[in-house]
Amino acid sequence: MKIVPLSFDSLGTRSMATYVETPDVAVLIDPGVALAPNRYSYPPHPIEVERMMEDWRTIEKFSKKSDIMIVTHYHYDHHNPEAPEIYKGKQVFIKDPDKNINKNQAKRAKYFLKKLGKLPKLIETAEGKEIQFGKTKIRFSPPGIPHGPDEKLGCIVMTVMSHGARKFVHTSDVEGATVKSQRDFIVRENPDTLIIDGPLTWLGLHAGSMCEIVKKSRIKNFIVDHHFLRDPRWKEKMSSVYEVAKERGTRVECVAEYLGKKITMYEPFRKKLFEEHPAEKDKPIYLPWLAK
Repeated sequence: MKIVPLSFDSLGTRSMATYVETPDVAVLIDPGVALAPNRYSYPPHPIEVERMMEDWRTIEKFSKKSDIMIVTHYHYDHHNPEAPEIYKGKQVFIKDPDKNINKNQAKRAKYFLKKLGKLPKLIETAEGKEIQFGKTKIRFSPPGIPHGPDEKLGCIVMTVMSHGARKFVHTSDVEGATVKSQRDFIVRENPDTLIIDGPLTWLGLHAGSMCEIVKKSRIKNFIVDHHFLRDPRWKEKMSSVYEVAKERGTRVECVAEYLGKKITMYEPFRKKLFEEHPAEKDKPIYLPWLAK
């Protein structure tokens, strides 16, 4: 199984876009990328915008290689409604647009489906489904897995792919899996590789739940990114996870480290970015999928 993270916060943008390939099927999970519209009273820096467009081109490239496209929910860092062409001829599995969804995402889902029209080969809701392609199995989490600690932001779909002895889980936005249903699903699936979005530490969430996941599973590659990488002190706040992982022989790293690349955290250092690379702070930037 080949797991290729395409665009993530540790690489400079808001995204969890991931490509997974087995001998049987190629899958692209959450083909979207975005930037915070405002951080520390600063808009996106031109360097951030350039990186986002680079990442989008990468996502487009891998979409052409994919048989299946998965949209775990309707925030713009997980899907791009303005690029329906990437779904043409694909089998598309989406978060249920009508159930376990908040008003904002329901509106976006309706717009997205209208844009897709008849371009995809197939469009199906994902929750609770299991599909087989040769020796590769794809399974989705049941309905009602919340986005973060509650359902204010709606619900999401987690994706499981297995082939032979390999098993991979992509959590989407569980924000550190502080909810029992989120943790239970991950532990029950017991993957060897996990990509999980960490907690929103600036809102008081912590990494304790991730320790529990490491303790109760066989995970060898614990890849944490997305929300967590918006905190400049994320490594410090992961200390308990590192300790447990060391005892279990689990490798803990962000996506950039997993790929052997330099960690590029633009968003939490946006003020510094403008100071070191002066740009027009008040120049409006319009990108249709800019914000959540």
